Amino acid sequence: MYYDLSGMKTWMSWAAGMCALLMIPQPPTAMNRTMAKDARGSQVDAWFSGLVAAREPGAAVLVLKNGGVAFERGYGVTELRTLRRIDARTSFRLASFTKQFTAAAIMLLVRDGKLRYETRLGDIFPDFPAYGQPITIRQLLNHTSGLPDYEELMPPTDAGAPVETIQIRDRDVLELLKRQAAAKFAPGAQWAYSNSGYVVLGLVVEKISGRPFGRFLHDRIFAPLKMDRTLAYERGRNEVPDRAYGHSREPDGWRQTDQSPTSATLGDGGVYSSLADLAKWDGALRRHLLLSEAEMRPALTPVRVPAGPPVEADGTAAAYGFGWFLNPWEGHDRMWHTGETRGFRTAIERFPKDGLTVIVLSNRGDLDAGALALKIAGVYLERE
Repeated sequence: MYYDLSGMKTWMSWAAGMCALLMIPQPPTAMNRTMAKDARGSQVDAWFSGLVAAREPGAAVLVLKNGGVAFERGYGVTELRTLRRIDARTSFRLASFTKQFTAAAIMLLVRDGKLRYETRLGDIFPDFPAYGQPITIRQLLNHTSGLPDYEELMPPTDAGAPVETIQIRDRDVLELLKRQAAAKFAPGAQWAYSNSGYVVLGLVVEKISGRPFGRFLHDRIFAPLKMDRTLAYERGRNEVPDRAYGHSREPDGWRQTDQSPTSATLGDGGVYSSLADLAKWDGALRRHLLLSEAEMRPALTPVRVPAGPPVEADGTAAAYGFGWFLNPWEGHDRMWHTGETRGFRTAIERFPKDGLTVIVLSNRGDLDAGALALKIAGVYLERE
């Protein structure tokens, strides 16, 4: 019987080649890459599951990689009365995280030609005392204004009074500042983080635009980006959708501590937002939807002062632009900010060159959102 072995030889040659190919180390497949991502997410999930019990105040966590959601999860509840679960739509008080929105509002007015970074405070508020007349918009933005801290100027409050009745508002801050005779230092001479400066910037937005600060943020930032559930909260004027309430851990358990005497100011910390909306904000920054790359450059340029490199109160080196800290981390360029107020801790860590953003929002005072965000970033910045 005759057999045509040419086909079998061809098959055997192909099989041998395939066996050799399988012995060569292959690059990760799409499935392997997905598994790696899931492994990182599992690690993050394990951390937060260990920190937050199901029926206590918690946190919302978002990781964005090149514009896509790599990890998103909520832990714990928005309040103890309803035990409503935290999710991507839950709105948290951002506290000083707000400053990047205040800075963006000012930058839009500069882009519109209605304001200049060198415009002086005295040009906008002619009745401001002499010590503050030469302060520029740029110096307010980068914390070199020297304005006194309004928290230290507030009169004593009645500890037994409802907190909402003793809260200071933006115009109250302006009046306190007008009663002072001197700045902490000459404008531009030093760097000192200033909530007063950002309250004043919110009032500048109102004065120049002719619109309330919250309305300007809505019309020029939130609405165009479809951040439909983000707002500058003003009690009695608007409501926070899917609101998370702040809490503090005490010896006998959790207590709702949602407001403080300084919780009603807007420009320095009054915005509420959610993971879902902040993902849109991150996308706008990444794609330059509101401000061009050139228009954003001043915000991402660290300030320099004659007194030497800026440092925070604890001695930590500080690099600050407009509404963003700019210190690199582990050799990675970044722009970041944290927020801290009674019952809330928040953080955003952006690594633009790495395409990575981490956001942590918490409605409890005992979680270090900034440290947790960096811990997460460390996982996602590891080589894939």
